[in-house]
Amino acid sequence: MAENIEYQLEPVRATRVGSDDIDKTFRSTSIDLISGSLGGKVLGFSDEWFAEANNLLTPTPPIRQPGKMVYTGAWYDGWETRRHNTEPFDWVVIRLGVASGTVVGVEVDTAFFSGNHAPAISVEGCFGQDDDEVLSWKGTKGKWQPILGIQECGPSQRFGWKLDEPTGKQYTHVRLNMYPDGGIARFRLFGHAVPVFPEDTEAIFDLAAAQNGGVAVSCSDQHFGTKDNLILPGRGKDMGDGWETARSRTKGHVDWAIIRLGAPAVIQSFIVDTAYFRGNFPQKAKLDAIEWKGEGEPAADAEGWVEVLEPSKCGPDQEHAFPSSVRDRPFTHVKLTIIPDGGVKRLRVLAKRSISN
Repeated sequence: MAENIEYQLEPVRATRVGSDDIDKTFRSTSIDLISGSLGGKVLGFSDEWFAEANNLLTPTPPIRQPGKMVYTGAWYDGWETRRHNTEPFDWVVIRLGVASGTVVGVEVDTAFFSGNHAPAISVEGCFGQDDDEVLSWKGTKGKWQPILGIQECGPSQRFGWKLDEPTGKQYTHVRLNMYPDGGIARFRLFGHAVPVFPEDTEAIFDLAAAQNGGVAVSCSDQHFGTKDNLILPGRGKDMGDGWETARSRTKGHVDWAIIRLGAPAVIQSFIVDTAYFRGNFPQKAKLDAIEWKGEGEPAADAEGWVEVLEPSKCGPDQEHAFPSSVRDRPFTHVKLTIIPDGGVKRLRVLAKRSISN
């Protein structure tokens, strides 16, 4: 199909990732740079007659409501355009939820679109500060650069591609192109935030935040809510957008999550926020930190973890401010342990960057 498409991009080497492998391929090492919960925003689109483009950025999986009809026809949890597009492709322009980012992979989910799904897609990016200028290019070449070349899709399935070489360039905006029209439920752009740090090296700010380069790399359990929610901005909207583990039944049980900080940091204090967790907050929270110089990411039982907050009492639906007991050495990762289980909305690690001389 790709060879018959009028609007061509320079080829980008990428490897297809199976539906069942998408999360484990990307979620422990990168973030979704365009997630609506991170602040990603749809700036414009060619068409959204049947279903809104904003649905592409919804952080939760798509849902289906069989038989539900709206003015334009059947209701879909995704982006769907009119039939018989006369242009080479439909498009949507999105501003990243971070200052800028580099890209390692892409996911397009056509869940519940069958017979009206997108036959093929491509992704382009640019770096710019003027939203109006970016949007003025619409469906033209403009200053867009290829992130992912034309890839075929199919009905009701998650499609993932890992770039053989992560982009060295930084992007502020992306354009998802859909050939020639149809429906896509979700769009994920996996990568690494490139934050703008304060010039003042003594400034104290949240170095666990996804916008500042933090990544939730692993956890013991995330039955009800993912670890990735811990590092999002704001305090969320309900109990569903925090980190929540299953109920434990074993004496001595604890759950944990590990966050890689956006830069080596001299930690000053923490905020453990249990917003909306009123009957299922952890009884206590404990924090350890490590300066990791090994391969990959540190395991929960790796040598070198240092206790920086002893087990401390938590309560429902509130921000708990705790000082760090170690404020004279740098760390790269923190481990939040909740005792014995429960839910935490956000973890803030307030710190100064450790600047090597």
